Amino acid sequence: MMGARNQSGQGVQQSGKTAGNRSRPELLNSLMDIVTRHVNEHMMATTTGIVGALLDATGPAIGTRTMFQRVKSGNLLKENSYAFLHLACTEVCDAVKRELDALAPAPVKRVAAPVALSLVPMEEMDHRLAFDSISRPFDVAHADALATLNVRVGYMLGRDVLRMSQNPFRPQVILLALQKAWVEFEPDEAGHQLIQPLLKPGLLFDFAPMYEALSLALMRKGVLPGSVDALKIQKTDNAAAARAARASGKAALSRQLQAFFGGGDAAPAIDADIPMIPLIPDLLSLPSTQQGSGWRPSAAAGFDPAQAVAARPAGGFAAGGTAAAAGAAPLPPGVQQLSSAGLNNLLGELQKRMPQPTAGGTSTAAGAGAVPHNVFYLPRLKQSLPQGSLSRGDEGTIDLLSRIFETVFLDDSIPGEIRELIQFLQIPVLRAALNDKNFFFEDAHPARRMIDLLSRMGWEQRKGADDPVFQAMQRGVDRIGRDAGSGERAFADAVADLEASIAADETAAESVIAEPIARALKQEKTATAARSAKNAVSMRIGAGEVVAVVEAFLENKWTSVLTVAYTVEDDKPGAVANATRTMDDLLWSVKPKVTHEQRKALIGKLPGLLATLNKWLDVIKWQDADRLQFFAELAECHASIVRAPLDLSPERQLEIAVEVAQADAIRRIEKEDAAAAQEEQADEAVITVDGLERGMWLEFVQPDAGVRKVKLAWVSPLRTLFIFSAGARQEAFSLSAESLAQSCRDGKARVIEDSGVVARALAQAMEGGAANDAPPGALRA
Repeated sequence: MMGARNQSGQGVQQSGKTAGNRSRPELLNSLMDIVTRHVNEHMMATTTGIVGALLDATGPAIGTRTMFQRVKSGNLLKENSYAFLHLACTEVCDAVKRELDALAPAPVKRVAAPVALSLVPMEEMDHRLAFDSISRPFDVAHADALATLNVRVGYMLGRDVLRMSQNPFRPQVILLALQKAWVEFEPDEAGHQLIQPLLKPGLLFDFAPMYEALSLALMRKGVLPGSVDALKIQKTDNAAAARAARASGKAALSRQLQAFFGGGDAAPAIDADIPMIPLIPDLLSLPSTQQGSGWRPSAAAGFDPAQAVAARPAGGFAAGGTAAAAGAAPLPPGVQQLSSAGLNNLLGELQKRMPQPTAGGTSTAAGAGAVPHNVFYLPRLKQSLPQGSLSRGDEGTIDLLSRIFETVFLDDSIPGEIRELIQFLQIPVLRAALNDKNFFFEDAHPARRMIDLLSRMGWEQRKGADDPVFQAMQRGVDRIGRDAGSGERAFADAVADLEASIAADETAAESVIAEPIARALKQEKTATAARSAKNAVSMRIGAGEVVAVVEAFLENKWTSVLTVAYTVEDDKPGAVANATRTMDDLLWSVKPKVTHEQRKALIGKLPGLLATLNKWLDVIKWQDADRLQFFAELAECHASIVRAPLDLSPERQLEIAVEVAQADAIRRIEKEDAAAAQEEQADEAVITVDGLERGMWLEFVQPDAGVRKVKLAWVSPLRTLFIFSAGARQEAFSLSAESLAQSCRDGKARVIEDSGVVARALAQAMEGGAANDAPPGALRA
């Protein structure tokens, strides 16, 4: 047994080094606080009991001198009880702290000269032997709790399992501290030995609650696997990992865009395979006239962008009026490069001629020569201008925006009405991007935000004249199109109006999923209760050290009891503690009892234990003959324990009790570590699911219906259930975290990048075309 225990202890040591070092000072302080609080709360009652024992003259006959001293010391303690209370609490806490400090790893120091060894005085040895005998009843009574602390404190400190003599919370430490406090309190040396006979379990406070609190604090530091706290921490860590992955992707895209725009005159071209439908003249072929240093469209004269660029005055072009000044390739004869300001002015005039959406979803033009609104303006713009007349930066901006609008146009999940609305924004968005390159880097840029909102609302199948959100979309697009001179302000106002409309609609839509949410909350609560109950039982059985009848009972019946207790804990606080304590008492009752005190304690506890067991079993309605059979076998087990012969010395009895309890504690902690290691093995699908946030969109591949986009409408508090909706106020369905993760593994579910359609299109553009013929200074995808 010793070899197995050392091997297990070593495993505990290795697994505990990392956990124990995370915040050891804080944990040690919390343990000291537990001891301090317990002594402060119970020492006054102990002091009162000591006073009564000292003044009691009805006990065994004692000498007159001794009786006089007891009365004298008793009255002193009675009149100065608070002073002794302060001394006792201070001494106990200081003693425990010294023990903890002695266990903490200390740096090895060189010794200049050999240290002389000295013998321990005989008086001190006698004193220690006396307190060994005084503390033995406490050691036996709390053998299980002390053994568990031996393992857990060793785990915390990164050491092997502690011996009983190393446990900083062992009864002897507390008893010696009380004796030291009494010696300091009692000035008369003749009264120093009066308190030793009174340091016994019947008079001192109960150590069990303190040991239970210490063990619980150590257990919570490691977070018991399977507990609600462990589940929350695990999912929080996974969500952080998912957010970090998204942030990393966003940072990588930002670096690629910076390289793209910083590539100088050799910026790579984006191969945007955009269908040109219908291939008819677009707004650029509308009539125009030259006016002063600029130009303005008109319905009377013809207009060719190439001619407008060639005839543009020098002030409207790039510095110097030549391509060489911009570092670009030589321009064709007679063609000058169009500056960003000149291009912006040209686009402003085109925007004034753009058709606008109407309430019925069709477009109108501001005059004759209007063209259909489903024409892609941006590629036509680039093709209509002489080659080389645009700077590399402006040309790249047009290419990237062409890819963005292509992504929207090809998304069949967005209704045609909304795709048409988005197409109206091509010229205004291009102007915004030319004026402020932050459009490509900032998700919150008003123009970019507008496109993302329209696309996402499109996935919700927003259309129809009666839909308030669709009406807000139309108002926003109309405001942006008509207010050609306000630029970013028009986008900001439109976004604010649309977001307000969306928020109001989401508030109204919450009632639609109220019933599914209520069902999901109930389901999660039941599942969590069952999980916690199963874990609590499994941590106590399974190593063959529990009586078979009790092990089967706990697995088959008490798991149900604990599930009920966890379920009603919010309404009836203390239910879980009661059911767990009853389970632990039952396990204790069937362990060997090697002392008269242990057997006496068993006989005293049995009536209350059996009554509590029966009450809980009534709750789960276990009323068949198997229940009677269980209690009959349990009674026989208890009888055999009480009848077993006592032929061991007190020292050997204590040793056996500690060994059994310590082996049980090691086994339990090893199971906790194994469960924790299993839970930590979260694959990419689990991390993805734990990182989902309300409002995100996913694609589900359905055998018969193809790809279906759904919105995450609600996430349960413990993130074990997810409710999705197909769109605005449409039917909702729920999935468990396990089912959703499996769908992600199987490729049946995919998270649509929550950064928006703009970021997705930009990433695709950088990956697909930005690396082709990239300049030396550009970052290849």
